[in-house]
Amino acid sequence: MELENLNPNVYDKVGERKITNEEENDDITDEFDSREIFDIIRSINDPEHPLTLEQLHVLEEDLIEVDDKNNSVNILYTPTIPHCSMATLIGLSIRVKLLRCLPSRFKFAVKINPGTHASEHSVNKQLADKERVAAALENSHLLRVINQCITTK
Repeated sequence: MELENLNPNVYDKVGERKITNEEENDDITDEFDSREIFDIIRSINDPEHPLTLEQLHVLEEDLIEVDDKNNSVNILYTPTIPHCSMATLIGLSIRVKLLRCLPSRFKFAVKINPGTHASEHSVNKQLADKERVAAALENSHLLRVINQCITTK
């Protein structure tokens, strides 16, 4: 496979979250916030490079909105190049990781950061269509690739 982006910019990882005494207290309900969602998805591997989506700045905490009370999560991601053919695969990987890790009460939207991809509307439409996502996940080859992306090494 020929790489589309031979020399992607690589960024430093964000430091690990500090656990406070409050967060360790089982009597206190800990609401989901953007950092917690970021921590769930930051280690997803890029399909083309041996780097995480965090290291490539495809995912950034500032582009995640969480409304715990209304059970919603909105994630914007930024492909490394405007014509990235892996944009849909990356979005599917984020969706699958969230489906597997978040409580079922959450509804979430995964979209391309506006203005960062040539086909953002088409990709966003695919990612928002539950039937298309379900059909994609029935493809064993595609699911194997997604599982490789979301498996922490």
